[in-house]
Amino acid sequence: MTIERPLDGKLILVVEDDYFQADDARRALEAAGAKVLGPFAEEIGGIGALHNGSPHCAVLDINLGLGPSLAIARNAAALGVPIVFMTGYDEKQITPEFMNVERLQKPVDARALVAAVAKVCLA
Repeated sequence: MTIERPLDGKLILVVEDDYFQADDARRALEAAGAKVLGPFAEEIGGIGALHNGSPHCAVLDINLGLGPSLAIARNAAALGVPIVFMTGYDEKQITPEFMNVERLQKPVDARALVAAVAKVCLA
């Protein structure tokens, strides 16, 4: 790990249904040294990748177009995979079980994303 590439060697799952947000996240994480699993735009693909890809941590949107869902977050928690929410929802819309999860409000700044992922992934 270096200052310029704080996520070297880390596999990060990205689940985001907005193409531009997903691509921006992917590019920011790869520039920080991570290998990105995805991005996935739907819940089923994200859950499959979570179980089969063994990511070090995950960046998750809460609403993948069909309304809010925390199924991927619950699967990640069960597997011990740290998560960062990248969402338009504020903290009032997050259930108590995920109140302590790092949450980035969209649109997400690349530096803030990398810092948040590094914080939870390297903890």
